[in-house]
Amino acid sequence: MKAHNQGATKRPLAGLRVLVGRARHQASALSSGLRDLGAQVLDIPFIEIRKPRSCQSLDTALKNLRQYDWLILTSVNGVEAVWERLKKLRLTRKHLGHLQVAAIGPATKKAIERRGIKVDIVPEEYVAESVVKSLRGQMRGKRVLLARAKVARDVIPRQLRRLGARVDVVEAYETIIPQASRKRLRAVLSDSKRRPDVITFTSSSTGRNFLALLGASRRRGRKRHTSMFGGIRFASIGPVTSSTLRELGLPVHIEAKEYTIPGLIEAIRRLRRA
Repeated sequence: MKAHNQGATKRPLAGLRVLVGRARHQASALSSGLRDLGAQVLDIPFIEIRKPRSCQSLDTALKNLRQYDWLILTSVNGVEAVWERLKKLRLTRKHLGHLQVAAIGPATKKAIERRGIKVDIVPEEYVAESVVKSLRGQMRGKRVLLARAKVARDVIPRQLRRLGARVDVVEAYETIIPQASRKRLRAVLSDSKRRPDVITFTSSSTGRNFLALLGASRRRGRKRHTSMFGGIRFASIGPVTSSTLRELGLPVHIEAKEYTIPGLIEAIRRLRRA
């Protein structure tokens, strides 16, 4: 019995099937963390990251970095996209040396620092509202470059402009629905032997795309969703994602206290322990 308890402690998610819907190249941290705890992980991306149709706006901003006081990056995807264009334009970290840099979350901060750039601001909570709060009092008369996804919430630029900043928003990448996931997702949800116990959502886009892949919509109503997903727990990385899921008529059973991948894994572990 003692040995069994030790095993349960080391692998607290043993026997739990978890569907991870992150973009393929980003799923590894979440998937491997869950597998380390004993979960059976199904990787079916709900989102795909690709380059924007045109890099002209981003390139123009990067060529004119001297005009900016602040650079704000809201995701690892944004960091990777910006540095890819910097390399293409033969710009080095010395061209960014005068900038103050803000990052949403520790993963984004780490990605920036790996490239030799100091991060000045990481908000207490890893959401747009907290970024604005962290920058209050520092924005009047400042020029800000915000590089992000093609479609994103407008909280940061809108609020920073109210604080007196001039904000340029440039598209660094776009997120699309991976059509190859459509058949796999439907097959998994309809197969009792593979049907997940938990589905993870790491952004609002993953929630919207999840329903799109199933051909569902918020118009079909909460009752339809409840019958389709009976017995499945929905796990959200944080309050913004949770709010989107609820708007879509989806339940939120698990929400990370720290809005990060490790925080999401811990929230799933806590549910299992309860």
